[in-house]
Amino acid sequence: MILEEREYRLVPGSTGRYLDAWQRLGRVPQTRHLGEPVGVYTVEIGDLNTLIYLWRFTDLADRADRRWALADDAEFAVFRQEVRGLLVSQSNRILLPAPQMAVGSGR
Repeated sequence: MILEEREYRLVPGSTGRYLDAWQRLGRVPQTRHLGEPVGVYTVEIGDLNTLIYLWRFTDLADRADRRWALADDAEFAVFRQEVRGLLVSQSNRILLPAPQMAVGSGR
């Protein structure tokens, strides 16, 4: 299993508008292709006006297949168009599970 962390820096003061648009236009097509997010978070301390999604995938191939399907979804394209002007930047990271370490192994 892998997690994808997608971070969106938003125009100051637009987090509420983005999340409203996501609930109205983006959530249904996203969950149709990606499943339920592990979490959707806003930042309270640090880089404000930041929104973070965490998505779970079996592996990189599973992620690629589901992301391609989402990119081809016309309903999701409406959401992207709605929020495009609210985005300052975006980035993503793939998180891999850390190897299990035995307690007291000294590692």
